[in-house]
Amino acid sequence: MKTGIKGVGVRRAAAVVITTGAMLATGALTAAPATALTAPTIAAKGGYVMNNGTAKTLYTKAADTRRSTGSTTKIMTAKVVLSQPNLNLDAKVTIQKAYSDYIVQNNWASNAKLIVGDKVTVRQLLYGLMLPSGCDAAYALADKFGSGTTRAARVKSFIGKMNKQARDLGLANTHFDSFDGIGRGANYSTPRDLTKIASSAMKNSTFRSIVKTKTYTAKTTTKTGGTRTMAPWTNTNPLLGTYTGAIGVKTGSGPEAGYCLVFAATRDGKTVIGTVLASTSSTNRASDAKKMMNYAFAR
Repeated sequence: MKTGIKGVGVRRAAAVVITTGAMLATGALTAAPATALTAPTIAAKGGYVMNNGTAKTLYTKAADTRRSTGSTTKIMTAKVVLSQPNLNLDAKVTIQKAYSDYIVQNNWASNAKLIVGDKVTVRQLLYGLMLPSGCDAAYALADKFGSGTTRAARVKSFIGKMNKQARDLGLANTHFDSFDGIGRGANYSTPRDLTKIASSAMKNSTFRSIVKTKTYTAKTTTKTGGTRTMAPWTNTNPLLGTYTGAIGVKTGSGPEAGYCLVFAATRDGKTVIGTVLASTSSTNRASDAKKMMNYAFAR
């Protein structure tokens, strides 16, 4: 009897060993390998994303190829204004006929519908610049913060300040020849450079507040001293409210530029920031940005 019981025990033990060996051989007891993270395919010709806290590159596609930037240029316009010494955001600027004429001359370029003769604060002009992408607001800011005795000289001076800021950031592939992105053949940047410009601009609290705002209603002062309540300005950035954690930054488009978007989002304490240049449609530029951010957050 004892021998029989012992034999059964041996057989059971052997079966366990065999079964365990088979499982080990087939990998049944090992952890499943992690799925490899695949970089997204985007419609845009150029793209770049980095960790805004560490400046670590997280995604690139032709990131250093120079391209037209469209209205993403206005990020630098705002940055130059906000870097002025002793800036008074409540200082008032009188809207000139030249600003509205400029809109008409440029095939009704995107504008904030500023009224000639109204007095508008610098703060309001920045909202008009960044939300509805107002080229009239850009012109007003360039005229206000450039130096010179003529409007042309002041605008030239302001664009010079934009290029100096680019040089100060060490950006060798960026040049501006306009204050709003309506260039004359020499207005260009790259996905990497534009991302660095936006990252620098986002260090300013006023800039951060503006670019994450969905709508803004300005109350301007009329020629006669009354108050005009402007029609609300709506942010052209499609990611605000549609992508969890989106905090900015700026759209751009044009015949030469295609569809552009500089974007940023924060999730779980991590902020990613990036750019798509020359995407194929407004829908695709948003889709490109979402794919790139999803990838960046997963890394």
